[in-house]
Amino acid sequence: MMRGGVRGRGGPRMGRGGYKMKTFVPRLPFDIYLCEPAFQRAKPAPDETPLQQALLKRNTDLSPSPTEQTAVLNLVTKIATVLDTLIVTPGSFDACQIEEHRQVGSYKKGTMRTNHNVADVVVILKTLPTREAVEALGNQVTEELRQQEPADVLVMAMLPNDRGFEISNSEATVRVLVTTVHQNLRKLDPELHLDQKILQSHLAAIRHSRWFEENAHHSSIKVLIRLLRDLKNRFEGFEPLSPWMLDLLAHYAVMNNPSRQAMSVHQAYRRCLQLLAAGLFLPGSAGIADPCEGGNIRVHTAMTLEQQDQVCLTAQTLLRALSHGGYKQVIGLEGNASIATDMTVWEGIVVSPLEKAYEKPPERKEGEPGDELADDDDMDMADN
Repeated sequence: MMRGGVRGRGGPRMGRGGYKMKTFVPRLPFDIYLCEPAFQRAKPAPDETPLQQALLKRNTDLSPSPTEQTAVLNLVTKIATVLDTLIVTPGSFDACQIEEHRQVGSYKKGTMRTNHNVADVVVILKTLPTREAVEALGNQVTEELRQQEPADVLVMAMLPNDRGFEISNSEATVRVLVTTVHQNLRKLDPELHLDQKILQSHLAAIRHSRWFEENAHHSSIKVLIRLLRDLKNRFEGFEPLSPWMLDLLAHYAVMNNPSRQAMSVHQAYRRCLQLLAAGLFLPGSAGIADPCEGGNIRVHTAMTLEQQDQVCLTAQTLLRALSHGGYKQVIGLEGNASIATDMTVWEGIVVSPLEKAYEKPPERKEGEPGDELADDDDMDMADN
């Protein structure tokens, strides 16, 4: 806080009823890597070679094989060719008009995992995205593919959904995510067109992909993202973390340090758990600002308060296990997800899972007096 209280034109802000409104001052949690010079080591750093080797082995296990990557690449290339043709020479197809298409998601970013042969392509329409138009586009693309590759007819399938449609063969899947140009977003009819929030999320995915390509191309970041997504899939407490949150967390852990040099994967992996355990994604924390949105929106505010608490306590439990020799179970080389929910013993140290710190307040009945001051953290809640 600034010495002398709240300063500014007009003095302290006043809320309804004469209350002084609190000034929200976001703070970063303790991070040893940002203040290491102030905390000199009392003994040499422990040898973390086993952790480093275990993480690299786990990354190798999670990485897709060349065959899987080729299968996805082939299907993406075929679909992109069909979409390009529909943009330049649509012929008799008039259900919708395509502005452009962009690759997004883990395949585009180079963070795809094995046994998850899925790529994402965003298609931006010039016309309004009715459900009938989207299904017609999916059928047209599938028909074009079948004409190109008659041998794939028996194994190719098109599945429409609320976000667009999926096209699959026996080896890979491409999710085609449909959206429209910005000026059409105000013309949407909920009964006729795809949901506006879904369309906006697909436009955001393009911004995320562009930012990632420019800022997160270091191999350590990509390896860490793959490991964090595996961590999320294995531990229920990390389920609320979105792929975009994990991308930004990995970039922050690898690159945000005084030297501005990329940290090693094992250091960044431990740092991710330390940051989450220290409250990086809790109310009151500065968190990580979304670089693709205006207004300094913190990405973790897309989670509810219960979810933020759940992520924090899970990270605290796993960090304690990691610190006392349980790295193989945390990484996923041995054991199962029960180490986050059951009491365990590591090198004589008992690690008990933590209890929830946040309890959802009971719902107020209509007409009951309530707190007129809005919670500082709820005020900047935004969809991510």
